[in-house]
Amino acid sequence: MLALRPKRAAARIPSRAHPIRYAAPALDKGLDILELFASEPAGLTTSEAARRLGRTVGEIFRMLVCLEERGYISQAAPDERFELTLRLFELAHRHQPLHRLTAEARPLMEKVAHETGQSCHLAMLSNGEVIVVAQVDAPRTAGFALKLGARIDLLNTASGHLILAFQQTAVRDRALAEWKQRTGRELPRDLHRHLARIRKRSYEEMPSYQVRGVTNLAFPVLNQHGDAIAALSVPFLARIGDRIGPANVKSALREASQKLSSAVGGKKP
Repeated sequence: MLALRPKRAAARIPSRAHPIRYAAPALDKGLDILELFASEPAGLTTSEAARRLGRTVGEIFRMLVCLEERGYISQAAPDERFELTLRLFELAHRHQPLHRLTAEARPLMEKVAHETGQSCHLAMLSNGEVIVVAQVDAPRTAGFALKLGARIDLLNTASGHLILAFQQTAVRDRALAEWKQRTGRELPRDLHRHLARIRKRSYEEMPSYQVRGVTNLAFPVLNQHGDAIAALSVPFLARIGDRIGPANVKSALREASQKLSSAVGGKKP
């Protein structure tokens, strides 16, 4: 049940995390109505909706008519109650999160590869493992890269450590439990201290567990809650005479991860 709110003379107070630069009262009002109806599966009459939102019947009625014409709500006879249609459900299924994430990531990854001369990949958590969901080869003839679709041990990769570091406790514990069940191994004793250090510095840098001479560098892609939905990584392979070093790669990855986080509606690392 939503609490009654007094009639507002100004736009909603912006949150500290996401300040609102420009007020949009009509949009604010429409979103309030949609959120209200989402919590009321039995629907609401115009007067009930107005009362719950602390607004007049007149201003609510105009918004309901508009939303009904656009197909977001419908009137259920015989008591003139409005209820949500499946319009929002349809919109949500047009938007494919993984497709959007990889589409937004690809030009940023290509830029990283071009600037650093190294390969770049995007990895996500999957059943106690890390899976490569997008990959860009190094632009030069020689380099080290992971294959698209490759599955990597969660604790044997910078991407895995990084994603674990930026997770809520319940999600991290579930992923580690899946890892233990699959591998039959115990967690490293210093794992949680290591994850805390990663979170503090906002990236991971570690020697590869698979290839000598390769340093794995990874930065998080964060959602609106600050949780990692993916990791942007470069398996850095030093070349003789190359002026590009780990510091340059970290700078390029930091910028790319910030832009990708913003593009998907998340927080900047």
